[in-house]
Amino acid sequence: MTSAGSFLRRYAYVGRQFLKFGAVGGAGVAVNMVVAVVMNKLNGGTVNAQNVLFSIPGTPFNFRFTILVWIVGFLVANLFNFQLNRHWTFRQGQKAPWLKEFLPFLAVGSAAALVGIFIKIGFTNPTSPIYLPEPWFHENAGLQSREYWSQLLTIVITTPINFLVNKLWTFRHVRRRHAEAETPTGIR
Repeated sequence: MTSAGSFLRRYAYVGRQFLKFGAVGGAGVAVNMVVAVVMNKLNGGTVNAQNVLFSIPGTPFNFRFTILVWIVGFLVANLFNFQLNRHWTFRQGQKAPWLKEFLPFLAVGSAAALVGIFIKIGFTNPTSPIYLPEPWFHENAGLQSREYWSQLLTIVITTPINFLVNKLWTFRHVRRRHAEAETPTGIR
């Protein structure tokens, strides 16, 4: 039976981890948004975000520049966040080799990013029920840019999923399995 004090310490510890994960995530959002701004500026601004890069064969759908921005922003921010989370948020215990932790972190982030693609499309597609409406949002650059708000809101929506799965799988399960593999048989 655990005491109330140990129960509170445990949840305070998880709370601190969540706050650290959020701080890292906030920095990652900044990285992601810088990538989005740079890519959109190089493409002539957010007015060109819906430009079709190629058709998806066998479907009526297209791969648009906005999705490329989402993917590149995710990959850069994911690597950035992994490094900070690995060394600051989830630093306790024996670390698994870098790649053994990064691949699950990337997989978790990729699953959330895939869901995020559909959310972002919903925010930017005029036929969607979650389309970010005029006059508050538009296709011009600046604080009311639908492209930037859709990127930011989608990140916020997918963050809690990332925290839970990375805490329970990437930085706990993967490390525990690595530690067990490193422990000689019979010595514990």
